[in-house]
Amino acid sequence: MTMAVSKAPTGETLEKLRAEAHAQIRGLRERIGRLDNNGIDLILRGARSHYAWQDKPVPREMLETIYDITASGPTSMNTCPARFFFIETPEAKKRLTKALKDKNIDKMMSAPVTVIIAHDVEFWKELPYLFPHEDRRPHFEGKAEHSEATAFRNGTLQGAYFMIAARALGLDVGAMSGFSNKIVDEEFFSDTTLKSNFLCNLGYADETALFHKLPRLPFDKACKFL
Repeated sequence: MTMAVSKAPTGETLEKLRAEAHAQIRGLRERIGRLDNNGIDLILRGARSHYAWQDKPVPREMLETIYDITASGPTSMNTCPARFFFIETPEAKKRLTKALKDKNIDKMMSAPVTVIIAHDVEFWKELPYLFPHEDRRPHFEGKAEHSEATAFRNGTLQGAYFMIAARALGLDVGAMSGFSNKIVDEEFFSDTTLKSNFLCNLGYADETALFHKLPRLPFDKACKFL
């Protein structure tokens, strides 16, 4: 379902909204200049990808909060192409097993929630609502390759926001790519404009399944000043 067209603000209303936006970001910077080391450890530096899970449910209200945080993250032209499907029921999980490699089935089945992170290749139809001050639909309409590349890039970005948001709220995550996108799309997104990107298990981890953290590339190997 396409959202209604939103009306772009003009004149005094636009100036007022701009002033409020300026004040909001200044207020944020005054309240908090940066995360402390504990916060950074929680969302990235000390966080791990998990493979085993406690039998502890994730409230739906928390899933809604994770999405609200995720949706605040930037995407190009505010395209917001990601779509999130929360696989919770035994019936839905059984359908998902059709697409998984054998080694990933237990990881998914034991997780309270598995999220299919997908994107809509016809995201541009929502632009009158998401980007109301100029009609950008002609940039994408009839340009399938460009639309798909834009949806994949920005949907992946939103998937990363989702994982960080979940960690920020105290949940653990375990992203998975060991599955068939083709089977997932046939099983869940047949006759739609949606395509799966990756899966993410979500819940409260059983840390006893972890092994040591693998190395990362050092700065001088991965980065260059030009």
